[in-house]
Amino acid sequence: MDRELLIEIGCEELPASWLPGLTRQIGDAVRTRLGVARLSLDSAIDTFSTPRRLTVCIAKVGARQSDFEELITGPPVSAAVDASGQPTGAALGFARKQGVEVSALEQVETPKGRYLGFRKKLRGKPAVDVLPDVLASVLRDLNFPKAMHWDAWLDDGHGELLFGRPIRWILFLYGGRVVPFEIRRTEIAQSPQVQDVRSAAVTYGHRFLTTSGRAGRAIKVRSFDDYRARLLENFVVLDRNERHDRITRELEAKARKLNGRVASSLVSRSALLEEVPDLIEYPSIIAGFVQEEFLKLPQEVLTTTLVHHQHYFPVVDESGHLKNAFLAVTNTDSANEKIVGRNAERVVTARLRDARFFWEADRRTKLEDRVDRLDTILFHRKLGTYRAKAERLASLAAWVAAEAFGSPTVLDDAQRAGRLAKADLATDMVREFTELQGTMGGIYARAEGQPEAVWKTIYYHYLPIAIEPEVPPSRVELGAAAIPWAAVSVADKLDTLVGMFLAGEKPTGPRDPFGLRRQAHGLLRVLMDLPELTGLRSRPTLQTLVSRAIEPFSQAGLGIEGLPLLWTFLLERYRYLLEQRGFDVRNVRAVVHEDSVPHLNPLSARLELEALPEFTESPDFRQLAIAFKRVRNIARELPDVDFAEGDRQGPPVILTEPAEQALMAEIDRRAPIIEQVLNAGENYRTAFAEAAKFGPAVDRFFTEVFVMVEDPALRKARLRLMKRLERLILRLADISEIVPEKES
Repeated sequence: MDRELLIEIGCEELPASWLPGLTRQIGDAVRTRLGVARLSLDSAIDTFSTPRRLTVCIAKVGARQSDFEELITGPPVSAAVDASGQPTGAALGFARKQGVEVSALEQVETPKGRYLGFRKKLRGKPAVDVLPDVLASVLRDLNFPKAMHWDAWLDDGHGELLFGRPIRWILFLYGGRVVPFEIRRTEIAQSPQVQDVRSAAVTYGHRFLTTSGRAGRAIKVRSFDDYRARLLENFVVLDRNERHDRITRELEAKARKLNGRVASSLVSRSALLEEVPDLIEYPSIIAGFVQEEFLKLPQEVLTTTLVHHQHYFPVVDESGHLKNAFLAVTNTDSANEKIVGRNAERVVTARLRDARFFWEADRRTKLEDRVDRLDTILFHRKLGTYRAKAERLASLAAWVAAEAFGSPTVLDDAQRAGRLAKADLATDMVREFTELQGTMGGIYARAEGQPEAVWKTIYYHYLPIAIEPEVPPSRVELGAAAIPWAAVSVADKLDTLVGMFLAGEKPTGPRDPFGLRRQAHGLLRVLMDLPELTGLRSRPTLQTLVSRAIEPFSQAGLGIEGLPLLWTFLLERYRYLLEQRGFDVRNVRAVVHEDSVPHLNPLSARLELEALPEFTESPDFRQLAIAFKRVRNIARELPDVDFAEGDRQGPPVILTEPAEQALMAEIDRRAPIIEQVLNAGENYRTAFAEAAKFGPAVDRFFTEVFVMVEDPALRKARLRLMKRLERLILRLADISEIVPEKES
């Protein structure tokens, strides 16, 4: 008979950023471990979390393990049976050990040969006897960004139990009855307040709120429905989605009472609304107020103080201007709103007074005068200070604007913005509010009277920090700064990527302390979305950009040993970006292949991928894609030097077979059209349509012509023909990647 399984791990407060991952992990771990234990699941696994608990509920879990048949191998047949076919002492001893007659044994094939074997049927144990081992394994399976030593261990043979935070209680019920389970505490940790953690039929409500009795007291439960209802009675909303929806509704209602609305654009950019439900167990909304004098500060300073530092929600009027009010989501009783609100106001006021002092003090010194002070701030021990980076950035941004983007008219703006872009790192405001680096530089530049093209470039130069096309900045936001911003943004990210890889600082696994993945995504996104962001259709290649960015590092004596790693890294990041945009994985592998990376320009690759799906299912294109893998394999037999030499000699007159003549004619006819498209960077549908027409000629060539003939001159001529076709198609895509392996 199936019964309900309910597990709650109660612990000290877990960081909000951990909870989404842990909620998924614990459900997956329970499913896996129940499977290993051969306990059946006849219903879905429901998982829940609050800062103080991780919960798993399964409505139907089998009462017993499924029966199990184990094959036990004995002696080899050669030693178990004599020449007359009678069992030897080895066979008799094996049968006796298993408690059966020799006739119950069988011969089985193993990698080592034929052996005697016995299939032992094991009856499954009751679920209550198995579940403690399941929970022990689940606790060890959970991965935390940082795990704690908390003087605890499990009696499962693996010793100490590390966990994200100390566990304080365990609710462990199967069919309404407690499953015995214990976490031991070391002798040195034992005290009247620190005891072994034993499973029980109790949970705990909110730490501070209660309708009667003592807050946070033990609550006895028997089922999940009872558990959920009793928690709600004791001010714990178990379901995260329910907490999220409640917060959203109450924020809107409270803002309306203040004749305003929540600043949704600011909140969404900071992901505050997604974080807050994991900070509290019983949401309550209170209002606080900011003194009118602080509204004279830049809006970015106010919102950073409220959102990033205090996790409060700014309130704006119908025009989108900040009001002198904010909303806070608290984990306490709303009956004390005035007291809690006053305390929140005191904290905000103290931070805003500091911000006002920094704002007034910083404006006494111009950004240009702060550039020299960047010599005191280290960028990287091998790459120098931020002063050196500012000089590199100014030079590289000017080159990107004038040469790579073909916009010399904005060269001066890009150069000036690049030089001043890091100057705000030497301001008091940014030292206190590090989230505002770049942003404050733009604000100070605007206050100094710098042109829009300069101050907006500084303001936005760290962006974009996400890969989606709709994330900031937009062309409307950039205004007159669109092109110089793109130049400085590209130059900044390029300088960091090239410098860090030359310094040996490549990301490894999850470790990326310099945020190089984010830098690469930003660089590639600007280049890929250049028309939408700036109106330009420039298509600089990564090789051109990287080669220019390397120059100052080479002059400083840094070697280029890290360059191959950079190409591999950019290949991986661009593939990831395109796949996240929704492009087919096979098409991405075809367009962004290993041979393409140095010569790749991200805008062309994007346009190719937008055109490619139209052709991938056409018979001629698939015919060519299947044959192209063979073309590539054969073309590798001809060294590049021999191919270049053949190009200088002109078309080989030795190729006289009709099939090879036909293929040469197809290449001569279609190559100019494909190359024209590639050079123009427009109308890739035409190029793919022309490429698809190679299919029948290539198929005929392989049917009628043998390439690797004895005659060296003829063999080289045919290899050169294959190489020519390969080079032409690869400029579009490695189309062999489009066809599944089983079809090629």
